[in-house]
Amino acid sequence: MLFFRSRLAAFLTMAALAVLSSTHALAQKKYDNGATDSEIRIGNTMPYSGPAAAYGVMGKVEAAYFRMINDQGGINGRRINFISYDDAYNPAQTIAQARKLVETDQVLFLFGTLGTASNTGLQPYLNSKKIPQLFVASGATKWGDPRQFPWTMGWQQPYQSEGRTYAKYVLAEKPNGKIEILYQNDDYGRDFLRGIKDGLGGKAASMVKQEESYEVSEPTIDSHIARLQAAGVDVLISIATPKFAIQAIQKVANLKWQPLHIVNNVGSSVPRVLQIAGFDKAQGLLSASYAKDTSDPRWDKDEGMMKYQAFLAKYAPDVKSDSFAAYGYGEAQTLVQVLRQAGDVLTRDNIMKQAASLKNFKVDTLLPGISVDTSATNFFPIEQFQMMRFKGERLELFGPVINGDIGRNYGGSNAADVRR
Repeated sequence: MLFFRSRLAAFLTMAALAVLSSTHALAQKKYDNGATDSEIRIGNTMPYSGPAAAYGVMGKVEAAYFRMINDQGGINGRRINFISYDDAYNPAQTIAQARKLVETDQVLFLFGTLGTASNTGLQPYLNSKKIPQLFVASGATKWGDPRQFPWTMGWQQPYQSEGRTYAKYVLAEKPNGKIEILYQNDDYGRDFLRGIKDGLGGKAASMVKQEESYEVSEPTIDSHIARLQAAGVDVLISIATPKFAIQAIQKVANLKWQPLHIVNNVGSSVPRVLQIAGFDKAQGLLSASYAKDTSDPRWDKDEGMMKYQAFLAKYAPDVKSDSFAAYGYGEAQTLVQVLRQAGDVLTRDNIMKQAASLKNFKVDTLLPGISVDTSATNFFPIEQFQMMRFKGERLELFGPVINGDIGRNYGGSNAADVRR
């Protein structure tokens, strides 16, 4: 009888402990709209049609990446439900689709929405609702301002950081150089201009001899290049989108002008810019990058690129491997890390907290030595670059990784305090 009682007591004790353990585990779980024990709903808009439809591949790759994660068991046992709508690169449609995602689909947050104008319209709405606008697909500096917009964070390198990178390079290679800057007259171009001058510091006033802006509505920038050549300087920094980068490269060559010519990353694509401009005209051109060139055979045996290529072959066989596809892969890989760090606390506040707590995170498609790093006061995940020079038919990387750091000077107060 005594034996029976002791066994019963032991059983009851174990049962009580199991209940307490289960209750404790349940207490650790915390959800906002868009998250459950079995699902994480993520919203996205992407131009699958319209003038920027080429970027739509990014959304397709992100969807494929999340399918792969679901096949592997999801995030802590939860499947990712990625809801992506076409906004045709129209800011009005972006806002309408985002409202649908938030108010009808009740997603936990928005991720990877593309375009500066589109996201500018979304930023006040999502911040007023305290819904993360995470890893915006645009390099505008405004996505890294936790003081004013604590629910918004970019992913790619900010244009201002890239501008600082070029300034650091010029200071090292031509400390007495005379610089001219060609830039697009909008937020995109002005962010770069600000970064270049910040990077030059006290020497900006003496080194920058001329600034020439152009409008996107202009059919050609040849006259701007001619005026810059007439100023007789030895460094030209062209801040241009592909169409105008092609024109700048061709006009400089046709004028037989030979400055140290730097073109921003967006304007340095081999197939989309340099090949069209003419390989002979682009020899010696300088730029900078943070990501591996998916077409460069030097990465064929790289572990990260082999993982990326194997992923495309299995989950997105119809997608051409290019910079857009690699971008979508890198963003999705970073988001999965954020979700894993969030654990069972899938609240919007914790999502932002984890996005702002990425430390030396390695992305398969980023260059060696470049990692994703954030903090509560630094909402710029990627700020490192490596210079590259065009030779033959390829851009060759050279020199050390350069930090175009603006985060410590831009972030300000603790974003978590602002969110509360």
